[in-house]
Amino acid sequence: MRGDGTKLDTTIHNVAPVRLLDLTRSLRRAGRVATGVDRVELAYLRRFLHDEAPCFGIVRTALGYVLLDRFGLTCFLDRVEGRDDWGRADLLSRLARRRPQAVRRAESDVRRLAVARARRASLPRLLQRHFPHGFDYFNVGHSNLTDRVLGGIKGAKGRIHVLVHDVIPLEHPEFQRQGTVATFEAKLRRVSTWADRVIYNSNDTRDRAEQVLKGMGRVPPGLVAHLGTDLALPDPSALPAGLPPAGSYFVTVGTLEPRKNHAFLLNLWDEMGPSAPALFLCGSRGWNNDTLFARLDALPPDHPVQEISGLTDAALSALVQGASGALFPSLSEGFGLPPLEAAQLGTRVLCNDLDVLREFLHEKAVYAPVSDRYLWINVIKEWASKPVGSEGPGSFVGPDWDQHFKTVLRLRW
Repeated sequence: MRGDGTKLDTTIHNVAPVRLLDLTRSLRRAGRVATGVDRVELAYLRRFLHDEAPCFGIVRTALGYVLLDRFGLTCFLDRVEGRDDWGRADLLSRLARRRPQAVRRAESDVRRLAVARARRASLPRLLQRHFPHGFDYFNVGHSNLTDRVLGGIKGAKGRIHVLVHDVIPLEHPEFQRQGTVATFEAKLRRVSTWADRVIYNSNDTRDRAEQVLKGMGRVPPGLVAHLGTDLALPDPSALPAGLPPAGSYFVTVGTLEPRKNHAFLLNLWDEMGPSAPALFLCGSRGWNNDTLFARLDALPPDHPVQEISGLTDAALSALVQGASGALFPSLSEGFGLPPLEAAQLGTRVLCNDLDVLREFLHEKAVYAPVSDRYLWINVIKEWASKPVGSEGPGSFVGPDWDQHFKTVLRLRW
């Protein structure tokens, strides 16, 4: 463990408040492809490191809590983004055999980078010692939202800011993995109890979440800040052999989970028959989707519908930008980063008619209810016959991270 460093009470008189970012989710997902929520947590980390305000990170490991200073956060980000490798698993992590190897290596590194560590019961004391004048705690990954953590932060004069991405687990429990609905509900109840402020990614999410919070007894103050994107520069040379294909093709981007409604697209392609253009399902297989997976596994190798996973960000950007259209028949969204990114790449977007997508895509998408499969087929056939890139990259800007953080970091509310 690194040294204690300079105590904040000797360095931050009349300066911007200390920001403490919870990075537990990023640690637990070490070695895995980043999801939309992961990307948001990393966007906060990059912004906090960019700004001059004092920033720290808190991480919950198998053995307790670890505090990282700016240097530790920089090293953590370098490892998450692949500029540096995670170190070897230490003896303590080797004892946690149930954890994936990448997580054990990550936990070992954060212990080596830490300016302070504490067992679970000692978290309030750690925070009070390092942040005697208070601090702003940000949890944007839906991880580590426990009574012990939130109560410890309150006891140490911290203000709690939580980003709620959606309430889909409560609205659509049929789409969720076993046990996750109760866990999510418990987290949201703690947000209702402890949060000083809730950040929402859309007005639609705020309306839905506050209805739920009202039923839980308390609606914390809230604000809406649309998410930004971190588009990778398209690099066709990073695509696997055979991609992109000759001729028209379509893409959809996202984990293969039930609410993304990939089965609807398979039905459309079945209806269009052998003359249908290529369709690439870009994303890893998720949960509760055995029927879809069985259909995909039964497709012949030369079928126009193909699964693609593990692409680099640059390769995925290239594939999306070259598509005749990006298709998103999702039944529910909290925000919808893939449709936004597709529009920013200049790709035509066809999506289900969801209020949240209209909120930030405006006229830059064609909205078609999934109850109207004929409309979907007609649009797909029309786009397949038109040149790619008629919108042009950069013709749609959309929300960005600068505006998001101007809203969120206006802390005197």
